[in-house]
Amino acid sequence: MFSATQTSKSQFLDKARIAREERKGYKEKENSATQIQALVRRFLCRCRLQREISDAGSTKRNALSIFKIARKLLFILRKDDKLRFEKLCRIILSSMDVENEPKVWYVSLALSKDLTIPWLKQIKDVLWVSCEFLKRLKPDILQDNKLVTLYLTMLITFTDTSTWKIIRGKGEALKPALNRICENIMGHLNQKGFYSVLQILLTNGLARSRPSLSKGTLTAIFTLSLRPVIAAHFSDNLLRSFLLHIMSVPAFISHLNTLTPDCMVTIQTHDLFRKFVLFLSREEQCLDICVCLEGSHTLCLLGNLIQLGYFNVKVLEQEAGHFVKDLTDMLSYSQRYVSQKKSNLTHWHPVLGWFSQTVDYGLNESMPLVTKQLQCLWGVPVICTLFCDVLSKKLETQDPTPPPPPPPNSLQNNLPVKNLFKRAFQKSASVRNILKPVGGKRVDSAEVQKVCSICVLYQTALTTLTQIRLQILTGLTYLDELLPKLWAFICELGPQGGLRLFLECLNNDTEESKQLLAMLMLFCDCSRHLITILDDIEVYEEQISFKMEELVTISSFLNTFIYKMIWDGILENAKGEKLDLFHSVHGWLMVLYERDCRRRFTPEDHWLRKDLKPSLLFQELEKGKKRAQLLLQYIPHVIPHKNRVLLFRNIVTKEKETLGLVETSSASPHVTHITIRRSRMLEDGYDQLRRLPVNSIKGVIRVKFVNDLGMDEAGIDQDGVFKEFLEEIIKKVFNPALNLFKTTSGNERLYPSPTSSIHENHLQLFEFVGKMLGKAMYEGIVVDVPFASFFLSQVLGHHHSTFYSSIDELPSLDSEFYKNLTSIKRYDGDVSDLGLTLSYDEEVMGQLVCHELIPGGKTMPVTNENNTASYSHSLQQEEMTR
Repeated sequence: MFSATQTSKSQFLDKARIAREERKGYKEKENSATQIQALVRRFLCRCRLQREISDAGSTKRNALSIFKIARKLLFILRKDDKLRFEKLCRIILSSMDVENEPKVWYVSLALSKDLTIPWLKQIKDVLWVSCEFLKRLKPDILQDNKLVTLYLTMLITFTDTSTWKIIRGKGEALKPALNRICENIMGHLNQKGFYSVLQILLTNGLARSRPSLSKGTLTAIFTLSLRPVIAAHFSDNLLRSFLLHIMSVPAFISHLNTLTPDCMVTIQTHDLFRKFVLFLSREEQCLDICVCLEGSHTLCLLGNLIQLGYFNVKVLEQEAGHFVKDLTDMLSYSQRYVSQKKSNLTHWHPVLGWFSQTVDYGLNESMPLVTKQLQCLWGVPVICTLFCDVLSKKLETQDPTPPPPPPPNSLQNNLPVKNLFKRAFQKSASVRNILKPVGGKRVDSAEVQKVCSICVLYQTALTTLTQIRLQILTGLTYLDELLPKLWAFICELGPQGGLRLFLECLNNDTEESKQLLAMLMLFCDCSRHLITILDDIEVYEEQISFKMEELVTISSFLNTFIYKMIWDGILENAKGEKLDLFHSVHGWLMVLYERDCRRRFTPEDHWLRKDLKPSLLFQELEKGKKRAQLLLQYIPHVIPHKNRVLLFRNIVTKEKETLGLVETSSASPHVTHITIRRSRMLEDGYDQLRRLPVNSIKGVIRVKFVNDLGMDEAGIDQDGVFKEFLEEIIKKVFNPALNLFKTTSGNERLYPSPTSSIHENHLQLFEFVGKMLGKAMYEGIVVDVPFASFFLSQVLGHHHSTFYSSIDELPSLDSEFYKNLTSIKRYDGDVSDLGLTLSYDEEVMGQLVCHELIPGGKTMPVTNENNTASYSHSLQQEEMTR
């Protein structure tokens, strides 16, 4: 009974389920049929609408019919309906061009009481669809370029009443109402993202090496971008949008100036540059702009602002303070993300270097144009405007013709200059006649604050725009009078170039102190760059930029400043800006010191610190005091040479005691015995000594000579025989006949031979020679090896230094080559008349070898345009081949 009931219930449930599935299937079929019918009807409607739009193009339509057609099209419009929408736009524009037929003008519907609101909504939709299409168009494609023109014409026509025929004559009274309609339309577009559309269009057309936007197109975009700003009376909100989306387009101002000069006139008419500068002068607004823009676009905005300032020098002069502050703030913000090295979090930027923010690589093609804009910041007009207070100083020289400089390395000719060191600062003041006799300028004066802020700007640019640092330094040193006048300005801050003031600033963390130190740092960086690229004639004879007396003054200031930083313990705890300052000042100091070592311009004992007692220094070195070690590392020249020699001998003696190399009553040092044949002294010495460990070479080496008959020579080696061996072997390896070393032309100084590779083991031989010279120094044995100064610089590692100048060292290698290069550099006529190419010939082992300075250089003539480049390449190539 129970089983039958259960079976019946199961059958009933099965039938119900089947019925539900059948009903569900019928419903799905009905829905599918409905969808198919809807698609078919939509398709037929589109076809009918397309025919109506086509007919509208061939027959005259009134505004109402256009309105109805547009309403239908907008209702069914899809993203791929380009042709239909294009046709509609052309119909609307053609209706606006009809003469004396108000019913045809599409805009006439705005005056209808019943259609004003629907028409306003429709034109807003039409214009926004135009914007949507503009975002997807590529101006470099011909067909797309035509559509760009069409949609821009739509936007130009319906955002301003100037072209509307309806306001002519008696319709002039309608202009205020129609203007409000245009403002309403523009406000709607702004809310939808109108400026973003223009930014995309401008970037697509301008972010390239050659712009793809025509003059008319660029003018239209600029006009459209400016209309909301003008309508809003330059409100902060609209200025912000303009800066973010338009002024951040790469090289926008540059393209405007090239393609549409009339737009530049418009910018000046509305005083946009001043408005931008004042808007950004508020710190919160400037920060907001920087946060919204990533690195590349911030740089583009900077470039456009700088170029605007370059074109508006009068406004720049009036708003210099705000302009400097704006650029400094923007560069400082970007500097936060500049990294010194590559990592997983950094991206490469062609101007900023390794950058930890997102980088838009699509802008890389336009970066050369942006770089040219940035170069305006260190161009002559901008520098003259910003540094006007410094450049306005009059430098009255007493001696119009400077006395001839002393010959190189001639100390005696410097002796007649009486009390030159004592009168160094006074000389600088009297020659240029600007120092205050008592005290100095107030640091908190407006003039000092202004100059300091400008120096902070350029110093920030140097540390942010890392890949064009040399361009910045070159631009700042282009005016010969800027650096000497800046030094004169610094000297006005107090005695001895304001030395006391700058030392006090090192112990203060106030903003005022930081700005003063930034001024000193900029002066040092620029001066070092300038002196590095000047040759001896320009420095000593022509005395470009700095007089000899000023270089004496400056070197004394730098020497004291660095000494105080080290000896007062400031360097030990220095980091960040203070450490950078130290390296800048130290770099400038060492450039002057090395040039003075090569060709004297300072008085005797100029570099020594008489207040530093060698005994005290030795004591601190023994105790391991950091400041003594730093002093020896960075400025050993402040210690007399004889004391440095004594210090070195003490260090060697202590090391020998530590290593057990000194014979005592309780122990004898390990002795290495070698046998040397007189006839094969170099070969035997090389074979027996080159493999010795370092400590064995430092230890005692006993030499036993064997004569030509194979007999041992008599004699006990108490360093005398070893000294003889060392002197003889050094004499042999430095003999040019061996072709391991070569002599320079003229002064017969030694340097490694370029053809030393004829010896199979020439690298091992050089290493052996180095060990023998090291042993001679270690044992205090004097050997006469006159090395060329350029080679000594290589050995000392100076060529890795940022202040190393291959130009300065070139005369010690080849004075004739140096003379020829400098004569080309100074040639006033057309260099191409000389028939030179970007290559040079060198005789190597009897054969003439051509060295190309650049690939294909032997076929490229030297011209006035590439003269500087060829000069630089010649120096680099000569250094590499040597």
